Amino acid sequence: MSIFKDITADDRVSTKTLLHEAIPITGTIISGTYGTFPDEGNIKNFTHGMFQSVYDYPYLSSSANHIFDITFGTSEDGLSATVQESKKDNIYNQMAQVLSGYDKNGKIQKFDEDGNITDGGSKIENGIFLSLSRLLVKDEIKKGSFQLELGAAASYSSNPFSERIKITDYNAQNSYKINSPAGEYGILYVSNSAGTPLDGITGATDQPCGLLYYQAGIVVLNPAIFMAGTGSGDGGFLSSSVDFDGSGTTIDDSVVGHQITASANYFRHRMYNLQFNNTIELNSTVYFCRVKHNEFNYSSNPTYLSGSQIRVKSQQDDPPISYITTVGLYSADNQLLAVGKFSEPIRKDNSIELTFRARLDY
Repeated sequence: MSIFKDITADDRVSTKTLLHEAIPITGTIISGTYGTFPDEGNIKNFTHGMFQSVYDYPYLSSSANHIFDITFGTSEDGLSATVQESKKDNIYNQMAQVLSGYDKNGKIQKFDEDGNITDGGSKIENGIFLSLSRLLVKDEIKKGSFQLELGAAASYSSNPFSERIKITDYNAQNSYKINSPAGEYGILYVSNSAGTPLDGITGATDQPCGLLYYQAGIVVLNPAIFMAGTGSGDGGFLSSSVDFDGSGTTIDDSVVGHQITASANYFRHRMYNLQFNNTIELNSTVYFCRVKHNEFNYSSNPTYLSGSQIRVKSQQDDPPISYITTVGLYSADNQLLAVGKFSEPIRKDNSIELTFRARLDY
């Protein structure tokens, strides 16, 4: 039988715990494990042609899990596409209005390379967008854990990974931005990973090349990471532009003249490795159920008595004894919300004080 006691604010505390999982995605899963490129069984293209989905297993299987989507977008001041122009413009505008928002004049703001929107600066006029699955991202991507390696060798077929670049959100845990309607985001920086394909860029934070939105799980990359440039990112980052499709086409030409799904295929062909840690936010409320020495020494259970005598007392002057087996948490209107049971009864008499700690996770 139940005996009740009110729990006050002093008996309750809320905590937050962040759990992290390492998510490694190798390039073989992205391209080549489940078939011959570009027709792998784990790659799903859609009739609308606006993006391509990547799975960890052939997508027709019931055990397949969605990993991420790839798509491309162009802005009004960026490249002028000749193929799927309206779709590419719409994709950029959709991503920008969700992730960057609007300016004071009600105009969609473009992606800013350094995150300092009010100060102007360089914009990402065209974008490669990776939308990571919520199954992998969970509540958000852990800041400072993102790494993406891309093949940067000029040749398309002769080992495009002989030279590689690495894209990271370097030091994002200390320098992330909060001026996005989609939550927090970090600046992505490019550095050499294998060989020295970058043109004059040596440090881990020399040149921003994209943005990573942690809660949304969306990566925005500047296509110029595959283009030759001046060492400052203007026009490109590499010493030599890569052959993006095997016929000498640059990524800019592909964004302009190829279908989105075709460009996504060529981008997958350059993906060497993708890894990050996700974050699961576990909120808890801890209730301290305190039992003083003069409380809960009796039971209201009818079996506690036999012939009007307490069963657990042998002599009249023996102290009363009870055994606690269950803790229940009730709402203000006396509705049972949670129950905790002990592995064995807990003895209680007037010489004992107890504190039971009940934790609810949500």
